[in-house]
Amino acid sequence: MIEWRLRVVMAERDIGVNELADLIGIHRVNVSRMKTAKTMPRLTEQTLDALCKALDCQPGDLLRYTSDEKEGANND
Repeated sequence: MIEWRLRVVMAERDIGVNELADLIGIHRVNVSRMKTAKTMPRLTEQTLDALCKALDCQPGDLLRYTSDEKEGANND
């Protein structure tokens, strides 16, 4: 599963929804939706680029992969 970490990255950088919306040129409602999403929302390359520039991060900082397999499960 791909975990969307925008909320975490924003908190680490102390950037709020309104400030990020201004920085990337997207309405604050859409930034709020992106922030609260559990999984990665559909993003254009331009939006991802703008997020990375505004948050001074790499795309991988906004994502975390976790295995869907339950710990200790036997797949034989």
